[in-house]
Amino acid sequence: MAAGYLEILRAKHATRLLTGTLVGRLPNATAAIAVVLFVRAEGGSYSLAGALAAVYGVANAAGQPVLGRMVDLYGQPRVQLPAAVLSALATAAFALNGLDPLPLAYAAVAAAGLFTPPLEGGLRALWPSVLRREDQIHTAYAMDAVAQEVMFTVGPLLVTLCVSLWSAQAALLVLNVLGVLGALSVVVSPPSRAWRSAPREAHWLGALRSPGLVALLAAFLFIGMALGSITVAAVPYADEHGGDAVYGWLMAGLGLGALVGGTVYGARQWAGAPERRLRVLVAFLAVCYLPLTLMPGAVAMVGLTALAGVFLAPAIACAFVIVDRHAPSGTVTEAFSWLVTTFTVGASVGTGLAGPVVQAGGALWGFAVPAVAGAVSLLVLVATGRVLAAPVRGAVVAASSENDPNRAAEPRFSSGDRA
Repeated sequence: MAAGYLEILRAKHATRLLTGTLVGRLPNATAAIAVVLFVRAEGGSYSLAGALAAVYGVANAAGQPVLGRMVDLYGQPRVQLPAAVLSALATAAFALNGLDPLPLAYAAVAAAGLFTPPLEGGLRALWPSVLRREDQIHTAYAMDAVAQEVMFTVGPLLVTLCVSLWSAQAALLVLNVLGVLGALSVVVSPPSRAWRSAPREAHWLGALRSPGLVALLAAFLFIGMALGSITVAAVPYADEHGGDAVYGWLMAGLGLGALVGGTVYGARQWAGAPERRLRVLVAFLAVCYLPLTLMPGAVAMVGLTALAGVFLAPAIACAFVIVDRHAPSGTVTEAFSWLVTTFTVGASVGTGLAGPVVQAGGALWGFAVPAVAGAVSLLVLVATGRVLAAPVRGAVVAASSENDPNRAAEPRFSSGDRA
């Protein structure tokens, strides 16, 4: 199993790009908990902490596709590093100024989220230039999904470590300095400096003019909702079965399941179209959410959350391949950024939806939300199967090597205008 991953990591620049991207994304991965801990240390309420964290999340979701389009237009170094610096400066202003005046705190947090560099989409745009074989690229996507699970597990631990050693203010500053260094490591690398987007036809919709991509985003909106609702539904369950420690184990189980599933998925090659494979993975994902409604004892419930996470990373890795296939030429970074944004928005919607559901029906109804959301995601994929499998009718077909390692033809618009 390890041989395929070692082959990827031995490729020139691969380890540097993966590590730099993960370090560069630390501020984003830890933003919510870092903001909450800082607001609490400053004497603010949990409501204020939640509001500031929400502002960061909304701004981040809005900024990713915009910055992704700018990367496609102007290259990675011109966008990624300035964005990382601006985000870090905004966070520093928030950390050093505190909560007074409050409008400035909101503005700083919003700017920090808005300028978060699209390193995640940028890395996936770089893999085809670093790894020449299609099977290697697919393995790299799976490894990328697994690495995300590790980062979202390690990141909060780093925040709490910085807070315990220094302060919540120091945690915000240190993690954002690390983020800038990670982004710097990526953008000065030869693959990042050499990467250029394929010729791009001007269109106000950008990547969203691909019907297949829109169908995929619609499906992943509901997968994000499923994940977001679990984090809320687990709270009342944990309150009845042991408190915060149980909640921590439930979330760890979810991450562990995704880690194991993604590792196994990426260790082998899969035959057939990824669009069909995604439907199978999402079907298993939805089915594995159902046992959560049994709500057994704490130990068994941790096992069920691990099971619920097993097919998450494989589904995400498979989605990366589909984005690669359906992104119009010259929009690959923007397309990947849209996937990140859609998933983030879905998780936020799921969190907001699960709250009143849990209030009305308790943890049982809360755990029913991810099962329903997973089923709806599957229905979207089934209903849009032809759109995902077929090119856009009436489009001019042109070959592009930017985001299809097989040089497969892809649908393009024939306006003749180049961005």
